[in-house]
Order: sequence, then structure tokens, then C-alpha cells
Amino acid sequence: MTAAPAGSVPENTRTLADRVFARLQDDIVRGEILPGSKVSETELASRYGVSRGPLREAIRRLESRKLLERVVHVGTRVASLSVNDLIEIYHVREALEGMAARLAAEHMTPEEVRGLYDVLAQHEQQQDLREDVAYFQREGDLDFHYRIIQGSHNATLSQLLIGELYHLVRMYRYQFSTVANRPQKALNEHRRIVEAIEARDGEMAELLMRRHISSARKNIENQYQKQADTL
Repeated sequence: MTAAPAGSVPENTRTLADRVFARLQDDIVRGEILPGSKVSETELASRYGVSRGPLREAIRRLESRKLLERVVHVGTRVASLSVNDLIEIYHVREALEGMAARLAAEHMTPEEVRGLYDVLAQHEQQQDLREDVAYFQREGDLDFHYRIIQGSHNATLSQLLIGELYHLVRMYRYQFSTVANRPQKALNEHRRIVEAIEARDGEMAELLMRRHISSARKNIENQYQKQADTL
């Protein structure tokens, strides 16, 4: 029997770490573990039924995605953005993702456009979305916005929009989608954007994307204002 190379991670441990990573990431994105809350390795190990080894690997990966952060004298906690930081990011998204949608209308292949329709068809089958209570999009190719950005075929835009803040923004996108009537409205806005891209109408695609993100930003502002009014 050949010994594993020094420093290597056994395959079964890595597979377990992958599963814990996926579950913990989903729990953070869905708000089951709230932004800013401290995470305990002991509690998480019990929650997911795993040992510290694979859990620590998952935590390291989530730190690299900016979803978890280590704070001196505090420990590890779920990352959070201030209201002002989040609104600033949405203003930037409105401009840059609008540009991405316009470029996507110019450069996406017919296969890529069909891929957008396929993703929306998958989203439409989600129970939470059908009940109009939430709109959860998994990362990468299962994320409508990710596909649009990739479809721009502009490496600089991709780097800016799918960089280190991507997963943190995805968390806020989901958590603020859980507002009455917002999920179905967002899905319909997505459909109209794809239709403009398919028609190769870059100007309309950009306009619709900007309106879509602007609506999401205003929804966030309204939610924060309601919270402030109750204090």
C-alpha cells in the first residue's frame, strides 16, 4: 500500500470538506447564519456532523470568498457590508452590469442565449420562486447575472463583477429577494433582458438591466428604512 504524499489531503476528507463547504455556503447565502454573526467550530461541527479537519478546510475556502472573516479578539464571523457600502456597490453594478448586458447582446452566441433561457427555466421550477417568497440562484453558470457578465466577453468587466465581492453580493441579492412579490417580478425582469439580448438590442438590454438593478437597490433601501423606522 502506497503512503499518501506528505501534506496531501485524503480524497474522502476532501470530498467531505466539499460537501460541508457547499452546505455552509448555502446556509450563509440564505441567511440561516446571519451577516456579522460569530461562527463556532464546535457548533458547526455538530450542525453538519463532521470533524474539525474538513470543517476548517471549508471555513478557509469561505474566507477566500469573503463570506467569512477572522477578526482579532473576536474570532471568525460571517462577513457583512454596511448599508452605505452595499448601496454603493449596487450603483456600480447598475452601471457595469448594464454595460455587460449591452455587450452580451452584441457578442453572445445563439448557444449562450439558449443557455440563459435554460437557466431561467430551471429557476422557474424552484418552489420558493413559484410561491413568490424567494429567488435563490446558485453560483456560476446557474446564476443569471453571472452568465450575462460572462456573455459580455469582456475580461475586464468579468474581473470587476465576478471578483472578490461576487459571493458576498450574491448573499445580499438572495436575502433581499425574500420580499413579497419581488421574486416573480425579478424573474420577469430577467426574461425581458434575455429577450432584448436575443433580439440583439444592446440599448434595450442595457436599459432593462439598469432598471432591474435599480429596482433591487431601491428595495434594499426601503427594507433598511423600514428597519430604522421600527427602532
